[in-house]
Amino acid sequence: MLQQYKSSNMVVDTSIVIQHIRAKNKFSTTLYNLTEQEIIFISTVSMYELYIGAHSKDKQNDVRLSTKKLIVLPFTHSISVQAAEIFLQLKAKNQLIEFRDIFIAATCISHNLPIATLNKKHFERVEGLAIV
Repeated sequence: MLQQYKSSNMVVDTSIVIQHIRAKNKFSTTLYNLTEQEIIFISTVSMYELYIGAHSKDKQNDVRLSTKKLIVLPFTHSISVQAAEIFLQLKAKNQLIEFRDIFIAATCISHNLPIATLNKKHFERVEGLAIV
């Protein structure tokens, strides 16, 4: 069960992995520093986002190498219910964000894990989501 992990563990958003892939010095990235110290998770939705952006075999290999230390969290029925609740809350406030970000936020909330992201502006709209 995921609740066994330390509270300092977290889910990384797509933006953190993209920053790592683009960096000339991989040892100075947020992703590198996090994976050296913590157990880090990633949503299947983020994996999808990374692979749709990988237009060549080399870029797909970059994704594989950059995410090999991460634990992939599946998108489940209970997460879909959580995502629907988030969608309805944001829609009621006229503050909708991209549906994939809702799925990622729901994954974090469902597993009681904070998210590390470079896209704080959108994720801050989601009630109950801890952002690091």
